[in-house]
Amino acid sequence: MTTDALLPALEARARATAHARTPACPCGAGTLADRPDATVVRHAGTVAKAHAADADPAELSLRVTAAARLPGVLLPPLAPAPVVLHGRLVTQWPYGAPVDPADPDAAPWEAAATLLARLHRTPPPTAVPPMRGPAKAALAVNRLRDTAPGHPATAPVLAAWAALPAWARGEAPMADTATLCHGDLHLGQLIRHPAPEGPWLLIDVDDLGTGVPAWDLARPAAWYACGLLPPDAWHRFLTAYRARGGPAVPADGDPWPALDVPARALTAQTAARAVTKAVLADRALDEVERSLVDACARMTSVRPAAPAG
Repeated sequence: MTTDALLPALEARARATAHARTPACPCGAGTLADRPDATVVRHAGTVAKAHAADADPAELSLRVTAAARLPGVLLPPLAPAPVVLHGRLVTQWPYGAPVDPADPDAAPWEAAATLLARLHRTPPPTAVPPMRGPAKAALAVNRLRDTAPGHPATAPVLAAWAALPAWARGEAPMADTATLCHGDLHLGQLIRHPAPEGPWLLIDVDDLGTGVPAWDLARPAAWYACGLLPPDAWHRFLTAYRARGGPAVPADGDPWPALDVPARALTAQTAARAVTKAVLADRALDEVERSLVDACARMTSVRPAAPAG
């Protein structure tokens, strides 16, 4: 969450950049997100993002540079490097129209898959750190362990997590050190730029880096396996990824040997976040949250596939 001083300073920076870009600025402002890991504000066509307090300056700079060099795949930044504002690293971006959550039938699964395939097939345009997906999953599980040690849903999540190979738990390097990955793919990471009808682009470079590309397919794969994503949507996504030559799965045949471990890791991460959120709100798990915990319980009865990373 923001400090008292950060939010107005972030808003002022976005406003100044917007006015510099468009002298006749239409001026419309708002807070798009205010979470412990990110505060995001918008002024007209400019977005300013304060990254997590523990973000590494050198690594974030490399990720921003990579985004600037991958037009047509990643949204390009408005400045070449982050700046420090009230102790937080801040980047600035053009505004894009997000996916409409009220219209799930129009979800751009094919566009997401196409962008991922292009990203995975593109050599890193500059040196980048390892993709942060496994490390972020480990943070979510550790927070669950600290927050809800006695909750009945905690044990199956921790058991599913413990059964994963070390690389998927962020405890060992990933074998793939060459493939460029997004690291946190979900529909909230796509925008149309320019808004509202421009092409879809990927946003959010916080986890961008080299690693196992199957991780980027793992969240929709996990949703599908848990019954949270309709089979048709999963088929559209997987078919489009394969059609564009995405290297994370074989071109045909069973994709699950490649996806199994990352999908299990994302299921455990999502379940850990869900249980933690419910405990902090002092409420029971809802139906979706219970389905995630149930999936973790089932996972422990089936040995994970050979590690992909």
